[in-house]
Amino acid sequence: MRPKLIIAFIATVSVFPSLYSQYRPVLFFREDWKEIPAATPVTQKHVANPDLILGLYGSGCDSIKKSHHDTPADDPYYIWSGLCQGNWALTLKHSKSYVDLTGYAKIMWRSKQAGIRCLHIVLKLADGTWLVSSQGDCISRDWRITEFNLTDLSWYTLNIKSVIEIKPVKDPDLSKVDEIGFTDLMTGGASDACSRLDWIEVYGKPVPRK
Repeated sequence: MRPKLIIAFIATVSVFPSLYSQYRPVLFFREDWKEIPAATPVTQKHVANPDLILGLYGSGCDSIKKSHHDTPADDPYYIWSGLCQGNWALTLKHSKSYVDLTGYAKIMWRSKQAGIRCLHIVLKLADGTWLVSSQGDCISRDWRITEFNLTDLSWYTLNIKSVIEIKPVKDPDLSKVDEIGFTDLMTGGASDACSRLDWIEVYGKPVPRK
């Protein structure tokens, strides 16, 4: 192979990784909750990321707890729904940007559900529409990390006041999402019937607020 062809080949190959990485969205935000004493309900002061605004919805939202225990030693600081007397939802809103969750966007979290609880993704679109994912993250004996590819999910519209799903919606436009969160669409039942979330990560393209 001639020297010029070798150089051109090497240059082309070296470009591929950067081209490959460009189509995958970057980390839009991560929330891991402040390591401060447990409290009911969770409040804005428990949000670790300074760019995020906490939203609480549903008749059970006043009992959403930011929990933590001294034992076991690796017990995280996490959101717990066990005390909620009504349906509930928790969301996070970036103060500077909407987010485009089309294409290869994804949401990851670390959670642990008990009983027949399944934790679902909640989205509020820029036009005010609320959505909840059909798919959820269900019972687990231990903490686990779950990754959702947004293009793989199906959705229902959500009544955010009652936090109850309404009807299926086909191919909603996720190009400008205002709030992102989660719910199990159920009341709490103490430690035997509850949802827990340690942290959440959202991967998408920022869309400036105007």
